[in-house]
Amino acid sequence: MDHSTGNDYIVIKAEENGVQVIGLTRGQDTRFHHTEKLDKGEVMIAQFTTHTSAIKIRGKATLITKHGEIESD
Repeated sequence: MDHSTGNDYIVIKAEENGVQVIGLTRGQDTRFHHTEKLDKGEVMIAQFTTHTSAIKIRGKATLITKHGEIESD
């Protein structure tokens, strides 16, 4: 398996109930391939892989990456 995509991790901390974390695929057609729902205070560690090209966050959350920290609304 080729792991040359960087395999960057991000930490997602829900700041409210019902935060959705949606994984999007790589390839010719971008599609949803995984969805998680987090409640306030829950933390998820996600990774970019050969299958995951993007992660979409719905709801209020704190995101921590090697590039810094950001809050979603």
